[in-house]
Amino acid sequence: MDGRSSRTFLIGGGWDASAARAVYGPFLRAATGPRIGCVVLDEGDGNEQFGRYDAVLRKVADCSPVPLLVPLGGEFDLGSVQGLDGLLVCGGLTPAYQEAFAGCLDRLRSALAEFGIPYAGFSAGAAVAARHAVVGGWLDDGVPVCHEDTAEDLEEIGVRAGLGLVPFSVDVHAAQWGTLPRMIATVAKHGLAHGVAIDENTVVEVGADGSARVSGLGRAHSVRPSAEGSVLVRSYGAGGFIPGIADAPAG
Repeated sequence: MDGRSSRTFLIGGGWDASAARAVYGPFLRAATGPRIGCVVLDEGDGNEQFGRYDAVLRKVADCSPVPLLVPLGGEFDLGSVQGLDGLLVCGGLTPAYQEAFAGCLDRLRSALAEFGIPYAGFSAGAAVAARHAVVGGWLDDGVPVCHEDTAEDLEEIGVRAGLGLVPFSVDVHAAQWGTLPRMIATVAKHGLAHGVAIDENTVVEVGADGSARVSGLGRAHSVRPSAEGSVLVRSYGAGGFIPGIADAPAG
């Protein structure tokens, strides 16, 4: 390794064309060249899904997106990172994305740092970027905390090992799907030091110290534990900076 580090961009989902430049622009400017690998979980429509990202990336910048399709139940090929100038992990079934990366979590993180490849995660790709990845669920010990349609085929809230690219846990579609309560429950129950729930059409750019800058149309909602089992929620709009804090081990 040559000591370089990569930058991380967390996108809360959403397809508003008016937000595309604000959401994808910082990531594409951070890329060292035009080849942007797009990891898509292929549930039978992988090429079609890749086409959506290909179109929006090309509208924002002069780039050459590369499809990296992973079949449902398959594993991500770490060798496909070589020769890329940026890596975008796309949206879909979050637990399946986590399973696709489960065999190379540390090695992928090291490869991105070694080659200075920036990482962007869209929806599921943002969630799995965390050390402790919130992969779905709608129940907290049987109590509903968000709508069942947001559960990602899980019942109880699921926290699994993620890529460890950012020092806080991530949830997405916060305002649109009502997932902020899931992040609140996750921080309170799993002993996390910090969680961030991101609205659609919104990006959070994470610095080396764990601090994060918000851009786009929506907000990012920071959740931290407070006294006597409660949590503190603060909401940041475009141009806002979320102070950094290391994530505690999951309980």
